[in-house]
Amino acid sequence: MEKIPITRAGFARLKRELEVLKTISIPENIRDIETARAQGDLSENAEYSAAKERQSFLHGKMQELENNLAMSDVIELKNLGGDRAIFGATVTIADGSTGKETAYQLVGPLESDLKSNKISVTSPIGRALIGKRAGDEVRVNTPGGLREFEITDISIEEED
Repeated sequence: MEKIPITRAGFARLKRELEVLKTISIPENIRDIETARAQGDLSENAEYSAAKERQSFLHGKMQELENNLAMSDVIELKNLGGDRAIFGATVTIADGSTGKETAYQLVGPLESDLKSNKISVTSPIGRALIGKRAGDEVRVNTPGGLREFEITDISIEEED
């Protein structure tokens, strides 16, 4: 079983999500099932069907989170450094066609979130950035076509 790199913050987020499932979401769902069951005929009880469907979803999500946590390899950012784009680094790139700068943190696939500017080191852009230095130009084949970027800055911020 191959380990998946993750930051300490990403690992903590997954643990919190699992804890919420176990202590809040699943117990609430059990109460919903009991309430719906008390209403009588289960064959035409939409609330019961919906609660049982949610139960299946919640247990699947719990198993997924437990598996992800078991496969995680927490990478301590305080031990990393240098002038190259590596896991955990925040890489600022300038779009070759527009010049617009965007900073992305290079993270593992379990914590990538484009809305938070966190991209996976396994994504096309993430793979292209790994090992590069500030000033390097990068060409990437993306699903939207060939894109060109210049790396303008690389930083690694230690986690608390």
